[in-house]
Amino acid sequence: MNVSAQGLLLLNTSFFSNFSFRGFRRLSVVRRSQQCHGLRRGFSKNMACSVENCDMGSGVVHPATDAYAGEAVEALKAGKVIAVPTDTLYGFACDACSLEAVNRIYEIKGRRHTSPLAICVGDVSDITRFAVTDHLPHDLLDSLLPGPVTVVLKRGESSILERSLNPGLDSIGVRVPDCNFIRTIARASETALALTSANLSGQPSSLSTKDFENLWEHCAFVYDGGLIPSSRAGSTVVDLTTPQKYRILRPGSAKEETVAILEKHSFVEAVTS
Repeated sequence: MNVSAQGLLLLNTSFFSNFSFRGFRRLSVVRRSQQCHGLRRGFSKNMACSVENCDMGSGVVHPATDAYAGEAVEALKAGKVIAVPTDTLYGFACDACSLEAVNRIYEIKGRRHTSPLAICVGDVSDITRFAVTDHLPHDLLDSLLPGPVTVVLKRGESSILERSLNPGLDSIGVRVPDCNFIRTIARASETALALTSANLSGQPSSLSTKDFENLWEHCAFVYDGGLIPSSRAGSTVVDLTTPQKYRILRPGSAKEETVAILEKHSFVEAVTS
């Protein structure tokens, strides 16, 4: 296994077993996007607490609704860390192109800098800005995402990601969560978000904001989307850096469904040397 694959095995991204693939909707019990509060296009002008008026490290808790999406975007653009619900678990998010913000996430979690972070984007079409997808069938990513899958791709020379993110790795894990709130703020931020589970490194992942209450003070804002049901199986992390081949780096909660989609597109499992 190459260095990139070994590093990406350490991904501490947040997912759970309720998933929704375009080709496997019938297998999803509850779509997390319906639980993550519907968001209208645009943001409410009546935000209760703006970035300018709030202590950016105070851990102010707000509901994960459209009324606070604009506020979250302002915090991200200011280089701050926020806590958000996803379609899986609660996560810490920041601007993936801000070295200061990324370092802050590592500090909050007590995580080694040798453990890479995944990124989150708002739409599948955004992935090409950060990773190489030319070698993939045009509808493959749309079949896998949004959902609890991390696709590992090469960054490429045209990637706008800072090289300081996951230094030494030529690949990047990418998520498009099936949750309206985080996708809306990712779109409006016009960048990729570094995303990792909201917990101390090595500790259980968080299913509610109360689970990481001791870390609220380190976040600009904490957005509460309610209790997230989870089997803690984690995401299915799949390496798609080689044309027509795949490698499951972590089985996670949707391995069978992921493999079925890949094989439908004539992918074969890469032989591990």
